[in-house]
Amino acid sequence: RKEHFLIDPEVIFLNHGSFGATPKAIFKEYQAWQYELEKQPVQFLGRKITPLLNNARVRISEYLGASADSLVFIPNATFGVNVIARSLKLSPGDEILTTNHEYGACENAWTVACRAEGTHFVRQDISIPISSSEEIVERLWQWVTKKTRAIYLSHITSPTAIRLPIEEICTRAREANILTVIDGAHAPGQIELNLNKIGADFYTGNFHKWALSPKGAGFLYARPEVQHLVEPLVVSWGWSRHPEISTGSDFIDNLQWLGTNDLSAYLTVPAAIQFQEDHDWQAVREKCHRMLADILLRINSFTGLSSIYPNGDFFIQMGAAELPLLKDLPKMKGHLYDEFRIEVPLIEWSGRHFIRISVQGYNTPDDLDALLTALAKLLPLYT
Repeated sequence: RKEHFLIDPEVIFLNHGSFGATPKAIFKEYQAWQYELEKQPVQFLGRKITPLLNNARVRISEYLGASADSLVFIPNATFGVNVIARSLKLSPGDEILTTNHEYGACENAWTVACRAEGTHFVRQDISIPISSSEEIVERLWQWVTKKTRAIYLSHITSPTAIRLPIEEICTRAREANILTVIDGAHAPGQIELNLNKIGADFYTGNFHKWALSPKGAGFLYARPEVQHLVEPLVVSWGWSRHPEISTGSDFIDNLQWLGTNDLSAYLTVPAAIQFQEDHDWQAVREKCHRMLADILLRINSFTGLSSIYPNGDFFIQMGAAELPLLKDLPKMKGHLYDEFRIEVPLIEWSGRHFIRISVQGYNTPDDLDALLTALAKLLPLYT
């Protein structure tokens, strides 16, 4: 409900997918940890922080379905993708296979890493509307070659909000001795996760989006068999296993310590997980999914354009609807906010225009009715 969140009540906020939003109770917990840090910084960062982070990792391991020793806190999923892109010992001629649905910042990370090593970053087009998971797997696999070193995919894509069949792809890749790197920025909190079952070699995600944590709380998972491949972007005290902070794991120590840093967001994640359990978040997700499915259907009916999804299993709380080509996409986005106070992203992807709608626990059917009313008024002005 809206009263649980800090979201401006004057704004219809339909863009939870970009940066998330934290409930008031969780933000209060976050501030309490910050207060503990400032009250005695040396004691907190020098003597208390390692067991506190260890306890938090145990809690997130239960939430994510993975061993705590395979998980490390990082600032965000983009950071995690950078870690893996820079860690893999790529060779000239190697190929990193991906799709045309990936997040631009992470594409940049791979582009830079591949350019440095003479490696090819291969984007396979997955056209929409899609028809099935099998179609996605087969289209992607057409581009697998003997030079494919790794497959990089989003679990839930950013521009098109499609839930990709990563379990099937990870299984097939393991059989072909190809590494898998999964960007799960939008997954925790939107879908139930069992990283051991998914079987990715590397999986990175955010807690500060759909899992309701404060900004700057993410994680990187690495299977024990591939942890030796991971190298830190920032070399600090953890690299030398400093006795006051070491966990005994090179994977965790190398990545967890970035120098002086406010780690309060990490320590708040267990409270965010508990908040979801206390408020029956599975029921909240299901309600949000129903509202999203309804508004996507209504937008498609209004525009006369087809859904990009074959069914409701391909989106959860974030979904996209195609719009007619607009004369001025940024101007219409500004118009939606300035006149209607609706915060929602309009996206250009593959030469087409989309509206990406996020529905979170603070949203109501009235919010979505207001969006449709605004689109009915504005689309004739911009098409």
